[in-house]
Amino acid sequence: MRIVYAGSPAAAVPSLRALLAGPHEVVAIVTREDSPQGRKRVLTPTPVADLAADAGVPVVKANRLGPVTDELLALRPDLGVVVAYGGLIREPLLSGPRLGWINLHFSLLPRWRGAAPVQRAVMAGDRETGAAVFQLVPELDAGPVFGVQRRPIGARETAGHLLEAQAEEGAELLVDVVDRLASGTTTAVAQEGEVTLAPKLTIDDARIVWARPADSVDAQIRGVTPEPGAFTELDGDRLKILDAVLARGMAPLPPGRLELRAGRLLAGTEGEPIELVLVQPAGRRPMAAADWWRGRPADAPAQAS
Repeated sequence: MRIVYAGSPAAAVPSLRALLAGPHEVVAIVTREDSPQGRKRVLTPTPVADLAADAGVPVVKANRLGPVTDELLALRPDLGVVVAYGGLIREPLLSGPRLGWINLHFSLLPRWRGAAPVQRAVMAGDRETGAAVFQLVPELDAGPVFGVQRRPIGARETAGHLLEAQAEEGAELLVDVVDRLASGTTTAVAQEGEVTLAPKLTIDDARIVWARPADSVDAQIRGVTPEPGAFTELDGDRLKILDAVLARGMAPLPPGRLELRAGRLLAGTEGEPIELVLVQPAGRRPMAAADWWRGRPADAPAQAS
């Protein structure tokens, strides 16, 4: 088949790599425009654009697909494939390819429809997640499903770790669905179950709410790691929490109270405390939490908010 592929971040790279290695022809790759990255705000191509350049496949850089619709339809694609592109696909492009568009989504649809399914699953304390390949329809992530892959969420997995694993596993599922579409041996099944939404994370999602139970605080920290990154405020300065773990069996502390015990820096929650393992104070490099605490003045505030 002739395929148009749309994707942007690192999570979309394994699927593109797998398609490029297969029997189908990727006639164009659509990705978002170069964007400023890092402290120096250097214009940087997306990870998908980098792979496309290496593969020698034509690249269309566009943050909106409307202006490039005619260009893509002129390629006469049999199928459109989208993985974390970051933009909506509307008519007439949506129904332009002979088989329409399919989407690899990193959740067990209809649970966690939206932009941040992996993060929201971790933050909600889900024990299981997965990936689904479905037919794209005008309604958000609502099309019938061709295939699903399930996996447990580890007790220490962050959203970043989970997404990296799902990107690799989901690529295998996607290629299988594409091959079955090519041979006419697959049928999509309507989504069933309760619909939950996974809106894009904001900075408010990353601010730790210490007055919650420890399990909920732990899930929040893991769900926003690495982006946008969990943080709290201490004496008006932002402290990033890069790694933390439940401190099982430790005596409780008031929510947000920090205390060093037996060489471990603990933070109070509604129940048992959380151990802060790796932190990044404002304007400084990441460091062991206990070392950072020992370096503070003895009379420094110990209440985070």
